Amino acid sequence: MNITAAEFVMSNSDVKKCPKPDKPEYAFIGRSNVGKSSLINMITNNKNLAKTSSKPGKTQLVNHFLINKEWYLVDLPGYGFAKVAKNTKQRFSRLIFKYIESRPNLVNLFVLVDSRHEPQSKDTEFMEWLGINGIPFSIIFTKADKLTKRKLAENLEAYKKVMLESWEEMPPYFISSSSNGLGKDEILNYIEETIKTTRE
Repeated sequence: MNITAAEFVMSNSDVKKCPKPDKPEYAFIGRSNVGKSSLINMITNNKNLAKTSSKPGKTQLVNHFLINKEWYLVDLPGYGFAKVAKNTKQRFSRLIFKYIESRPNLVNLFVLVDSRHEPQSKDTEFMEWLGINGIPFSIIFTKADKLTKRKLAENLEAYKKVMLESWEEMPPYFISSSSNGLGKDEILNYIEETIKTTRE
């Protein structure tokens, strides 16, 4: 898939105000500071599409972008270490889960995981909830350029081991780096193929 157009549509804190669910939707979510905005900018060839920040918790709304006039890319608030007030975190949680549970056109939720770290319970528990509720998702391991190939392979094996304690098989996953474009083609090809499936 080649992205020729990426347009900002809207930001909001009310799922009811999201765009009409008439196009396939792909959402991106992850712990704060996992590199979500950078990844979105990388795969869309637009350095300014999603706002990036060195401070965790920059994304605080549901952000919709129309890609190639045919599908929505959705940037969701991060979870975890964001330096925001407790009541704001609770609002994030309500917004995230309400969005996930109510969007009938959500084809896939990309859960971003920092490849440098050991499996975190916040991530694995969140994915377990997705599985229990039948929400289709994939994993994107970010910041792969920060590791040696050997260390990256070790971390991935450790993650698989933890995941397979709860799952019969590893969910679809991608290895990425917003710095060098690693994983871009694989992610976009996956989106293209699943869009075709929704039309059949």
